[in-house]
Amino acid sequence: MTKYQSYIHNPCPAEYLKISLRSHVYEVAQITPLEIMHKLSKRLKNTVLVKREDRQPVHSFKLRGAYAMISSLNETQKSSGIITASAGNHAQGVAFSAAYLGITSLIVMPVNTAAIKVEAVHSFGGKTLLCGTNFDEAKIKAMYLAKKYQLTFIPPFDHPTVIAGQGTLAMELLQQDAHLDRIFVPVGGGGLAAGIAVLIKHLMPHIKVIGVESTESASLCAALSAGTPVHLQKVGLFAEGVAVRCVGNETFRLCEKYLDDVITVDNDAICAAIKDLFEDVRAIAEPSGALALAGMKKYIQKYAINGERLAHILSGANINFHELRYISERCELGEQREALIAITIPEKKGSFLKFYKILGKRFITEFNYRYNGSKNICIFIGIRLKHGSSEKNIIIQKILTNGFKVIDLSNNEIAKLHIRYMIEARLFHPLQERIFSFEFPESPGALLKFLYTLGKNWNISLFHYRNYGTDYGHVLAGFELSHQKKEEFFQHLSKLGYEWRDVTTNPIFKVFLK
Repeated sequence: MTKYQSYIHNPCPAEYLKISLRSHVYEVAQITPLEIMHKLSKRLKNTVLVKREDRQPVHSFKLRGAYAMISSLNETQKSSGIITASAGNHAQGVAFSAAYLGITSLIVMPVNTAAIKVEAVHSFGGKTLLCGTNFDEAKIKAMYLAKKYQLTFIPPFDHPTVIAGQGTLAMELLQQDAHLDRIFVPVGGGGLAAGIAVLIKHLMPHIKVIGVESTESASLCAALSAGTPVHLQKVGLFAEGVAVRCVGNETFRLCEKYLDDVITVDNDAICAAIKDLFEDVRAIAEPSGALALAGMKKYIQKYAINGERLAHILSGANINFHELRYISERCELGEQREALIAITIPEKKGSFLKFYKILGKRFITEFNYRYNGSKNICIFIGIRLKHGSSEKNIIIQKILTNGFKVIDLSNNEIAKLHIRYMIEARLFHPLQERIFSFEFPESPGALLKFLYTLGKNWNISLFHYRNYGTDYGHVLAGFELSHQKKEEFFQHLSKLGYEWRDVTTNPIFKVFLK
């Protein structure tokens, strides 16, 4: 039987406070600073404070919960060794804690885990086993090995001792600023949110605690809607630190009871928050680390909050360097400081000058156009905005008033991921063609495997792939496909095991690639 540390089921807030106070986390964890973000405070008309958990030895809050549980094991459990499954911050927290206590640790990680994360675990003294294509498969393997070799499994979030360890962060917040109005907390499995919420509501219940989820992995929202934890069919991996398919039973119990609200944000909003953190306090957060700030900004706008003291948790800074390219490209859209639009103008003298005069002296961030001999040309253009969506709407209306056709692409994911890099890929000859988007796990040889499994029975008429440094690759592919062969092709795609969507009807395809 897999070994866990025993605990009281459904501890009350007073018991959680007791466990937190008795925790040994400060043998390894730091009391991290609570810093004011001056620029953002002025912009948002609230006092915005950031709790810098990126300053921990493993650059993440996960060290608190991991060490709280590992240090509380009995001598038999310690001598037998520990095991966990993780693709990121929990892995590093476990490896660091085990090494400090002289305990052997094994961390099972998905095969597509970024090398920087595997190397970090090794640097902290942990052993790794790469197994499975995602966290769930890695966890199954870890549980099997725990049972086989009598190792103690260290859960990443769903255990009272882990939750209480994360709750030490709440006590620090109150000691650093007891006048907070709201605290915004990122939510993945729910351990941090549960730990903070149960202690804040026990000690200072008037402070609101708001959970923030990524729209691509909103497992807590799904659980709250269903009344019980449920498994999401798919989670996005951009905010990898919170990419959890199902919240824990104990974390759900606490979050449902003690969180005041939950809000979700998209990837562009997260990218904008990463930029805010860098510009204000020079912190480079990982996507899940900036999640709480993205939620705070959305919450302020949604409820017109003004003049409050608001804290958010910068939960981690273990970012793959190459992700910064994607983040840089998307942050302006997330902050509504950039608009992406497609404009159709006549291919004749003076048309371009007439169109450009409409834009005036606005800053152009991107401009893509290619002459193709037709009567009309299409331009893909990015425009810097000073006043968000209201300014964008004014620009679009002005373009329409001057007789040009325009499509707003600011929220078109296909345009942002692929088309902006493919303006010269227009089709010149009639072709029965369908366009599909694919996702596949990034790993050495993954693109080659993707092309191989796609098969050789259909002519590929278009192909675009760009590595963004994330755990999943994105491909846009076109196929010469007659109506008679369509069903056969769909059956083949279903056997591949990749996520795919038919995007042939996306308007951006008709404008730039048809």
